[in-house]
Amino acid sequence: MAYPDLAGKRILLTQADVFMGPVLEDTLKHSGAEVLSSAATLVEPDAARELIEQSGELDVLVINLGVPAPSTAADKADDVEWRQMFDHMVDPLQRLVRSVLPGMIERQRGKILLMGSASALRGMKRASSYSAARGAQLAYIRAVGVEVAKHNIQVNAIAQNFVDNPTYFPAEIQQNPAFQERVKREVPLGRLVSAEEDAMFAAYLCSDAANCFVGQVFPVCGGWAD
Repeated sequence: MAYPDLAGKRILLTQADVFMGPVLEDTLKHSGAEVLSSAATLVEPDAARELIEQSGELDVLVINLGVPAPSTAADKADDVEWRQMFDHMVDPLQRLVRSVLPGMIERQRGKILLMGSASALRGMKRASSYSAARGAQLAYIRAVGVEVAKHNIQVNAIAQNFVDNPTYFPAEIQQNPAFQERVKREVPLGRLVSAEEDAMFAAYLCSDAANCFVGQVFPVCGGWAD
């Protein structure tokens, strides 16, 4: 397997213990990067700023924010659930980007990559609060990406679904025959995208070979959404 060239890159990876964190950490390291891994949830208002300050000069910020998705009918999704989704996935995103951009702008280089969700690209039943937060993430990335492109900073997102990961598709779900039938029925690829396939694409987007992409959202979901 040929890994993207990330030699000499200092990369901060958030929530490295959940969602895509473990496989991203491994892939980025195998690509030659120095990876600073944080397991903090970053919910507290000052947590993102403090993490960026403690990390020093960064070439790349990989924003991996995951929280179990509720399965609540739209008329039953209360304020607590709504606020939880935005507290964990939207507010930390904005605080991280706001904190890291000044240094990148000063150096006139840098990359920010969000590990987002394709649930914002295609309607899903009983996922209104989760999809709304994921949609806010993608809209924010698009806006910031085109704003800071003039500073040689590339801000992009992967919008994934049906990717093998322990947060949303743990082993007990994957082993369920009903889920296996759902994958064959709904995913044109006919299987889950492997964690390694997703992480390798993420590593590519962190590399200098991907300098031409700005404010873009890349679906990684086996054809489930576009």
